Amino acid sequence: MKLKLLFVIVLTGFAGVACGQVKHWRHRLNRPQVDTSVVVAYMDSLRAYKVKADSVSRLMDSLSIKPAADSRYFRLFSPLTFYHSIAGRSLVLGADSVDDVESAIDDVLMAAYMRRPGRVEATEGEIARAGSLHEEITKPLRHKVKYVKKDEVVPEVELDVPLEIVVEKPNFWTFSGDYYLQFLQNYVSDNWYKGGESNYSMMASATLQANYNNKQKLKFENKLELKLGVQTSRGDTLHSVKTTEDLIRYTGKLGLQATNKWYYTFQLIAYTQFMRGYKSNDPAVYSDILSPLNMNFSLGMSYTVNALNNRLTGSIQLAPLAYNFKYVGREELATQYGLEEGKHTLNDFGSECTFDLTWTMSELIKWKSRLYAYTTYKRTEVEWENTITFQFNKFISSNVFIYPRFDDGASRDEDLGYWQFKEYASIGFAYSF
Repeated sequence: MKLKLLFVIVLTGFAGVACGQVKHWRHRLNRPQVDTSVVVAYMDSLRAYKVKADSVSRLMDSLSIKPAADSRYFRLFSPLTFYHSIAGRSLVLGADSVDDVESAIDDVLMAAYMRRPGRVEATEGEIARAGSLHEEITKPLRHKVKYVKKDEVVPEVELDVPLEIVVEKPNFWTFSGDYYLQFLQNYVSDNWYKGGESNYSMMASATLQANYNNKQKLKFENKLELKLGVQTSRGDTLHSVKTTEDLIRYTGKLGLQATNKWYYTFQLIAYTQFMRGYKSNDPAVYSDILSPLNMNFSLGMSYTVNALNNRLTGSIQLAPLAYNFKYVGREELATQYGLEEGKHTLNDFGSECTFDLTWTMSELIKWKSRLYAYTTYKRTEVEWENTITFQFNKFISSNVFIYPRFDDGASRDEDLGYWQFKEYASIGFAYSF
């Protein structure tokens, strides 16, 4: 009995020394080895492991055991771990017996401990101290349940209602307009050292445009210009109010696209005035509504201008064939407008061109220019209207209007010949859309 106890103590001490040597060898084997004998011994250990593994495989086949059905095999494929039970069964006499499968696994692992102790990565004690991946649940889990009222499911009913599909026709019309109303007041006292007279004046203007473009070679442009300016002067004893600007003008243009910017165009320009025109302290009437009325029909080509990053826009009309109709309602004004005495109408043919451009120099300055020329090769009319607008804000603006005109069909002036000239400057309200 004493001999047996002594033998157990010796074996237990040997196991403790073996565990200490495992950690010592593990640190030593971390250093790179280049000894050839070590390599040979490693190859021998691999062959020994193969023999052991083959023996386990043969035992499994004899017992008809599937590897996936026994969880003990994970110790052969997991990182090498030192298990105290394996060392105890191998080194202690009278250890508990195990089945053949576990005995074969223990033999393989024990051979690895003895031959390659440096490959051991953990011990059974370290795994126990790490704990389990799952914590024990000691209290019942309770979930808060929110109760809601159950809505009744409404059965789906198919309604046989016809669907009405509405396809709206695209709108090819665009509308725009400019309006302004401006005033001028000038007061001069009777004893003013340079002379002069007081006067009041007002200028109203409206420009309306309605243009059609179907994007398929057809354009129809319409522009109506209305201007009326009146003034009062204490120096005129015959007229309390006289006109300074009087215009009703319609411009219509129907175009068929020829190229990207050129159109075959038929154009109509018709213009007259609102009121009678007088001169200061003169009872004679110089113009009246439909006296004269000018209508110009032309056939040619029109070029669409769009330059300077869309700041210069407008059109240029060149018509080698034009027909002009002039009507004067007041018979006494016939000769003044190139008609024969006693007649009311004048018909002639010629050529016509119109430049109608707008240059937006900046957000505050805009220049509108219209150059109109018509010739029958016997007489010529040229009109060049220039309006420079200074826009101070959305509703306040100032206009400078410069209008030279040439007409050799009218009576010749001793100083200016066939040239005529008009100019004014005004400030007031303006609105655009």
